[in-house]
Amino acid sequence: MPHTDRASLWSAAGAAGRLSERALLGAEASVTLNELVRGSSLGGRLEELRGRSVLVATRDQLTAALALIELDAVASRLVLCPPDLPVTHLPWVMATAGVDALVSDRAAPGPGTPGVRTFVTCTPRIAPVGPERNGERPTEWILLTSGTTGQPKMVVHTLSSLAGAISGGGTPANAAVWSTFYDIRRYGGLQIFLRALLGGGSMVLSSAEESTADFLIRAGARGVTHISGTPSHWRRALMSPFAHRIAPRYVRLSGEIADQAILDHLRAFFPKAGVAHAFASTEAGVAFDVGDGFAGFPAGLIGQQNADVEMKVEDGSLRIRSARTATRYLGDEDGPLVDRDGFVDTGDMVERRADRYHFVGRRGGIINVGGSKVHPEEVEAVINGHPHVRMSLVRTRKNPITGALVVADVVLTEELEAANGRVAELEHEIMQRCRETLSRHKVPAAIRFVSALAVTPSGKLVRHDA
Repeated sequence: MPHTDRASLWSAAGAAGRLSERALLGAEASVTLNELVRGSSLGGRLEELRGRSVLVATRDQLTAALALIELDAVASRLVLCPPDLPVTHLPWVMATAGVDALVSDRAAPGPGTPGVRTFVTCTPRIAPVGPERNGERPTEWILLTSGTTGQPKMVVHTLSSLAGAISGGGTPANAAVWSTFYDIRRYGGLQIFLRALLGGGSMVLSSAEESTADFLIRAGARGVTHISGTPSHWRRALMSPFAHRIAPRYVRLSGEIADQAILDHLRAFFPKAGVAHAFASTEAGVAFDVGDGFAGFPAGLIGQQNADVEMKVEDGSLRIRSARTATRYLGDEDGPLVDRDGFVDTGDMVERRADRYHFVGRRGGIINVGGSKVHPEEVEAVINGHPHVRMSLVRTRKNPITGALVVADVVLTEELEAANGRVAELEHEIMQRCRETLSRHKVPAAIRFVSALAVTPSGKLVRHDA
């Protein structure tokens, strides 16, 4: 299936029109696309980066966004460096990607980037210079996976594969102001960035330096209409007293399993918004989104022939083939990205219940309790369904008899101090709910009430054994 033809990010964004009314809005500065028509964020040094393999390693999302717009179809390769990438991984990333130029918002190359031949500073202060941007060459976009241990995988995309699920054509009547809790240098955030640009809208960029409350206040002040995040992002947002500052028309979830509880909470909190959850991965691309209000996805999506996205379930794992799939991994040690039939094995496990498939967890995240398998996410979905639970984390605790026990950390919708008098009652209710719904070996052996749960920089729950 051919990729959608898009000459460059800049030309595609321009084709969506109204450049003077569209902006990228950062925490400290903002830039309209019309300003980029007249100038450059790279100080007039774009020509020095033509045909180069460029590492985009900025602290600020706004400067990263500006660099990506200017460099697509100019650089031969764009390597998106997320801000949480350990410095120890940088030399490997640069060597594997053949990086010979660095774009940063710093005054000089940072640690871990020795021997950079060309260093260009990117700034939101647009200089009135710059050559005409044209789509001379296809640019490879290199995204790093967000694995919790070891070196990340480097996934090769094109603008066409990245934008395959996006249809442009925003108009003044319905132009969106997008935002996301994600960083745009991860796949989920990049999708929202591209949706804003190619759909004719603006985008409010988040900042790692601001709290959830400050971000919600700023997003509300900027009139955000479309906003995306992981279920964990949204659970934390709904715990904030400033969640009411935003009044979106569209709420999107991705990156983690969207259970029925979070979908119901969002629909109740934003009754005028459409709520959808999407499935995508860095390797497979965007597979589908579901806007019917229910967890999981219709069984009819599996096995469709000659569809834009073809899906199948094999050994319980969802597999995907489409023009949105990445080209390959960069580095032979990572092995093939697709199987011999062109499908990506996502490693996300699903099971069919009546006319719907439900996600139950990651293949590598199974807890083994006395030889029986437990997907933590399946147990969390049951716990999160309790009306007084905001979010939960199910993990394993070592046990000399079974090898492991299932335990749960639970965040309540109300202040823990206020609920202290009801802790025993709430624990009993949650445990009873689990016993009625889950097999015996999946029921938590213990519940611990906590005030918060750790979330990774990519917006997912931090999972670890104890």
